[in-house]
Amino acid sequence: MFKNIAPDKWRHFWVGIPMGIFLQLVAAWILPASLTTVTIVAFISVVAISYGFELFSLVTKIGHYDFYDAVASVIGGTLGIGIALPFLL
Repeated sequence: MFKNIAPDKWRHFWVGIPMGIFLQLVAAWILPASLTTVTIVAFISVVAISYGFELFSLVTKIGHYDFYDAVASVIGGTLGIGIALPFLL
């Protein structure tokens, strides 16, 4: 099932995990808000960074633009956010 996924998508996925963990922990440290709000802010940040990186590639022509690279990063980032949640309870 997962054998058909391109290797570069896996790289984006694996990079997304620590990004999600980091953004969740930083958001919890900076924002004096509920865990739900912190998680939403972290998720929006993951999406913005993941897609922003792809837009940067498109505009500057450094690398190549691929929407599904951003999707793979967001999936990994979401998993990272989930991994960080038990440490914030």
